[in-house]
Amino acid sequence: MPVSPMNRREFVQKSAVTGAAVAAVGAAAVPARAADRKPEHSPRTWSFSILGTTDLHSHVFDWDYYTDAAYKDAKGNSVGVARVATLIKQQREAKGEDRVLLVDAGDIIQGTSLAYYYARVDPITSADAPEHPMAVAMNHMRYDAAALGNHEFNYGIDVLRTFESQCRFPLLGANALDAKTLRPAFRPYTVKRIRVPGAPDIKVGVLGLTNPGIALWDKDNVSGKMVFPGLVEQAKKYVPRMRALGCDVVFLTDHSGLDGSSSYGDELPYVENASNLVAEQVPGIDAILVGHTHVEVPSYTVTNTETGKDVVLSEPYCWGMRLTVFDFDLELVRGQWKVTKTTAQTLDPKGVAEDVEITELLKADHELVVKYVNTPVGTCTQDLSAAESCWKDVPIMDFIHEVQTKTVAAGLSTADAALPLISVAAPFSRTADIPAGDVTIRDIAGLYIYDNTLYGKKLTGAQLRDYLEYAAKYYHQVPAGTAVDTSALTNANSFWDYMYDTAAGVSYEIDIAQAEGSRIKNLTYDGKAVTDDQVFVVAVNNYRANGGSGYPHIADAGIAYSSTNEIRQLMIDYVTGKGTLDPVDFAATNWKLTQGGTPVF
Repeated sequence: MPVSPMNRREFVQKSAVTGAAVAAVGAAAVPARAADRKPEHSPRTWSFSILGTTDLHSHVFDWDYYTDAAYKDAKGNSVGVARVATLIKQQREAKGEDRVLLVDAGDIIQGTSLAYYYARVDPITSADAPEHPMAVAMNHMRYDAAALGNHEFNYGIDVLRTFESQCRFPLLGANALDAKTLRPAFRPYTVKRIRVPGAPDIKVGVLGLTNPGIALWDKDNVSGKMVFPGLVEQAKKYVPRMRALGCDVVFLTDHSGLDGSSSYGDELPYVENASNLVAEQVPGIDAILVGHTHVEVPSYTVTNTETGKDVVLSEPYCWGMRLTVFDFDLELVRGQWKVTKTTAQTLDPKGVAEDVEITELLKADHELVVKYVNTPVGTCTQDLSAAESCWKDVPIMDFIHEVQTKTVAAGLSTADAALPLISVAAPFSRTADIPAGDVTIRDIAGLYIYDNTLYGKKLTGAQLRDYLEYAAKYYHQVPAGTAVDTSALTNANSFWDYMYDTAAGVSYEIDIAQAEGSRIKNLTYDGKAVTDDQVFVVAVNNYRANGGSGYPHIADAGIAYSSTNEIRQLMIDYVTGKGTLDPVDFAATNWKLTQGGTPVF
């Protein structure tokens, strides 16, 4: 059984009692001051701020569990809500506690080994369950609301509901509906009040919208239980309702990017990154906190086509690397507050001290997870690096393919076992490395960073070729005879590493000198050319199998195998069972890049 961390509840209860006492004193003091001296006149203007985070992905401290060291990237960013909490305190002190709201745009409970530990190893759904570290941190930071992110659904609805019950703020999802009744499965919005002495309260409506892609990416967890219509459609329903309730300010928190794109093609009728469309098409919105795409957009203005009013949007990167600050100026006009100015900026917590109370609350949880991820599970005969996995056939990717192939093979029916079996997988992390010698859980987790499960799906030879051609658009075209610069070779068409699949079990070439759609050459299986009508079983993760990244044919393909076992854990079990990880045991993927038939590497 996992070791229990120190009792956080004592600290939380103590803090809550102290906070309640302070609040009670403050509440008593305000009427007393008002009785002593009446304001000479009611204020005609007021200002307040909404602070925003997004895509925290369970980063509490400035720590990388995969490298077992402080987080480090090329730009010198820091991660974790512990530092962001200090910025939030500074904002509240500078502007006044009663003039600041705090909101998140989703993807909270998945993304680090800390998240995995409290979802799978010592789950928050178990008897005598621990509180999720992110609930503890965000309650302490006094969040007012958070939108649901798509990754909130990765561990199933029970885990999400348990997390929701632990939060002292609402999880909002106006477009997360019960599949049978089509009624909201979560609160669509919340209304907060900004107190203004001698004047009416400012009513701030916060509407939460999540990503329609959940219907694809977490189909196994939500199918038949929830449906996810578009952001624009649901915003058109709720924004007028919030205005009718007397909201002076309407603020949206969207787990959806702002460029109008979709990674899943036409698999869904709703746009994945629709925040700009919401601002443009739905009147009555003042500002939008944007999430999902892991980019920093300090301030972006969209003009509503119906009203001509500007809507301010901001996305504060991810993992606690930035904090967005929305500032609102208002004027009291005939007894009602009107927004006169809205601005947004992002703040960088790098160099700011971590909040000491969050450190005290969650240090034991963090140390427990560090101990867990450093648990040895076997040994490796040589160093396996993913540094060149995006343009070379490397053994560390063969490890993923080996586990997927062996697992699916063991679960096939007699009829399907007679079909050729291959595997597809993406190079999730170029920094992954499994060292020679001892192999730990974090070494494997650093290679397979997502909580995907495994499928076996059936594709014909013609469909497999289409699949690989789609993957090959990942590369920029480089004419024959031109030097290949690996720093500029990949990620064409905004096709990111996690979207790019290589295949094992077949041999093929990707001719980067050719135009997209005609790059796959010499596709063979067992030494023979793959025919259009040949049928394969393809081992593939659930994200891709359900339509993630928009690959052709795979979402509608017949199912030969499925399991709720996570691929990462299957890889850990593989090493634990064998004791030694040796590339000679892997079936080589046998693909390569060429230019006009000449190998690039």
